[in-house]
Amino acid sequence: NELAMIEAYYNNHQSVAKTAVLLNRSRQTIHKVYQFFKTGHNALDYFNQYKKNKTRCGRRPIVLSDEQTEYIQKRVVQGWTPDVIVGRAEFSISCSMRTLYRMFKQGVFEVTHLPMKGKRKANGHKETRGKQSFRRSLRDRGNDYSKFNQEFGHLEGDTIVGKKHKSAVITLVERLSKVIITLQPEGRRAIDIENRLNQWMQSVPKHLFKSMTFDCGKEFSNWKSISNINDIDIYFADPGTPSQRGLNENSNGLLRKDGLPKQM
Repeated sequence: NELAMIEAYYNNHQSVAKTAVLLNRSRQTIHKVYQFFKTGHNALDYFNQYKKNKTRCGRRPIVLSDEQTEYIQKRVVQGWTPDVIVGRAEFSISCSMRTLYRMFKQGVFEVTHLPMKGKRKANGHKETRGKQSFRRSLRDRGNDYSKFNQEFGHLEGDTIVGKKHKSAVITLVERLSKVIITLQPEGRRAIDIENRLNQWMQSVPKHLFKSMTFDCGKEFSNWKSISNINDIDIYFADPGTPSQRGLNENSNGLLRKDGLPKQM
């Protein structure tokens, strides 16, 4: 046992420096143990103190206030998901979206109230949709906009596909104001999406919006043209990670629940 060896060296009045060399430890570490021994304690005392200190390490569990708990329960019953509850920031919640989901999984909140309907991808699902060549990532977005989370003009975008996959609605959410914008294209091909976005962008003040962030769906494969025509930066979330556009993803759920007909 290394602690026993250090104690033996200490009792033999060996220097800190020499003990550190023999045990391949830093002088600071050996000095700390020597100082502990000087108070009349031994190696076993040091080990027990070490274990006691370790039990105090790690993250403390997050406990929500009664007001936060009541607010979350109320919104979930109304069809809100943890992404929307945290992302819309109507009421201060002292935890992240992932932590809130974990609380549902742990039974802190009733999981059956979550509006999780529809097909879900199994764990380990590999994204097979078309990749956007030379697409710009969220890392690029962070480098380009240092105040991304504090300034107006950044949109998250997606499409909601209609019945029998014959139609679609473009959904956009402005991150700061949480305003939801819906656009109806002629179809769901890339050219249809491009034409409708261009039409809408031409109807709003130039440079009102700074960036758009989409998923990697093929419907956004004409992104370069959209970016060039409207002088707006376009970025893409990583494949298979809808949480990177959590506000938009769950706004889509709210639209499906309250605003868009199933047969659109």
